[in-house]
Amino acid sequence: MKKLFNACLLLLLFSKAATAQNAGKTFTNPLMPSGADPWVTYKDGFYYYTNTTGGNIVIWKTKDVTALGTAPKTAVWSPPQGTPYSKELWAPELHFVKGKWYVYFAADNGDNNNHRIYVIENSSADPTQGTWEFKGKITDSTDKWAIDASVFENKGSWYMIWSGWEGDHNGQQNIYIAKMKDALTIGSERVKISSPTYDWETNGNLHDGKLTHVSVNEGPEILKHGHKLFLTYSASGCWTDFYALGMLTADKNSDLLNPASWQKSAQPVFKQSPQNSVYAPGHNAFFKSPDEKEDWIVYHANSNPNEGCGNKRSPRAQKFTWNKDGSPNFGVPVKDGEQLAVPSGTK
Repeated sequence: MKKLFNACLLLLLFSKAATAQNAGKTFTNPLMPSGADPWVTYKDGFYYYTNTTGGNIVIWKTKDVTALGTAPKTAVWSPPQGTPYSKELWAPELHFVKGKWYVYFAADNGDNNNHRIYVIENSSADPTQGTWEFKGKITDSTDKWAIDASVFENKGSWYMIWSGWEGDHNGQQNIYIAKMKDALTIGSERVKISSPTYDWETNGNLHDGKLTHVSVNEGPEILKHGHKLFLTYSASGCWTDFYALGMLTADKNSDLLNPASWQKSAQPVFKQSPQNSVYAPGHNAFFKSPDEKEDWIVYHANSNPNEGCGNKRSPRAQKFTWNKDGSPNFGVPVKDGEQLAVPSGTK
């Protein structure tokens, strides 16, 4: 009995020591020097991360999402040359749907006008293992220009959201939603739920001291909390410092294919912080800490003004909280090099 007591005491002390050690562990942003359109998902004790490379699909695997710089990464799929999806692979997202892994991404043949959404599939338990199989294009009946696809489940049904054009020419990017028949097929007509309407959604470049006008809503992502669905999206030109996150809100019991179910916030919910030297924050994703006690946002941003939307955009992460009305409070982008505690429960 005494040996058992001593063993339990040692286990308790070890647990407290590990907790104390974890409590003192910190990280700094950016997580890596470069990496636009970051995406994170968590399964079976590991975080799987991906971002835009432009030419292939790469997945990082780690128990500590803040240590991406040293995490092993695997190039899991590259497109064959000479196809409609050989070039400009943008914003890959990794999702586990009904027992299989899927990566949804946008690609074209070198002409941006031909960007569409494509998908690859893997039945392995670990997305960095097994075989990724190209499954084709995913589109609604209009087959219009589309990028930045994400999928989510609500009340047993799956939906896809993306950024697209109303017609065949680059004039305005809107947010669309459609119900999915399965992980590879859109099963309804697309519905437009957001268009750029506020000034902060339509900032372009400066010319002769005046801002040019653009109309961009892109990078939609879903965040669930209570009975609400929050859809964040990126607004204004990504090449400007004014790139920022807007938000739509819907009740989970509403008809998500009805545009009236989605209410747009009048102000951006996350934007540049010149005082912290963080510019053009956007195209985010959300994740929980390993112990599921904390909510985190990952996003890309620039460390200096006028750096555009090239390879200087770097992935960053920070914890966020909730307002009394149940809406998310993302705060202000934290400055480069600021010491932050790692997500709780990180090993």
